[in-house]
Order: sequence, then C-alpha cells, then structure tokens
Amino acid sequence: MAAAAAALSRVADVEIDGSGVFKYVLVRVRAAGGPGKDVVRGHGWAEYHADLYERTAQELAQQGLGCECLGGGRLSHRPEERKIHVYGYSVGFGRADHSVTTEKLKAEYPDYEITWADEGY
Repeated sequence: MAAAAAALSRVADVEIDGSGVFKYVLVRVRAAGGPGKDVVRGHGWAEYHADLYERTAQELAQQGLGCECLGGGRLSHRPEERKIHVYGYSVGFGRADHSVTTEKLKAEYPDYEITWADEGY
C-alpha cells in the first residue's frame, strides 16, 4: 500500500502545453485498492481526447496505477497574458468538471488568471 501511495504521489497534478489552444482530459488516477486523485493532461499534439487519455493510461500502467477518464474539454493557455481559459467538452468522454480542472490549474499556476465556462467546443 505504501508503494502504491508513493507511486501516486509522483504523478504530476497538471501536465499541459506551455501555450496555445488544445484539448485536455481530466483523469482520476488510482493506486490498486488505494486512494485516488484527479489530474489534468492537455497537449496540442492530440487530435482527439482519446489520444490524451490513452497515452496517460499507458504511462500510469507502467507505474502500476490505473485510471479512468472523467471528461474533457479545451484549454486556451496565453502565458504572455498569464491567462488560462477552460471550456468545451469531449464528444467521446463528455464534459469534464471544469471547476475541478480550474482548481488544479490555479495550484500549478498561482499567478495566473484562470477562468472557465461550459460554453463552446
């Protein structure tokens, strides 16, 4: 159990591209029989939300962790303005809880203005 918790603690809460508009997924990561936590993954290389989730699931499986996709959306990351906007949804996974994503991003980018809306695709 301690090893699983340690593996979980090494998983970054947020991994997103440094700038641009791109898809993101909100993923619940779990250690076998143990606690879980939600993480944000967003990258411009992903054509589909499933691409993000599949790569994340593979990386976590190598660490002995399981996961499930809670939903997706889009991020608009404007570092020159210190702003991130969370919006939209995933056709395949549904809309992520953008308020959860926003709180994760605020912890990672405390000096940014981070907003969210359910509108848009």
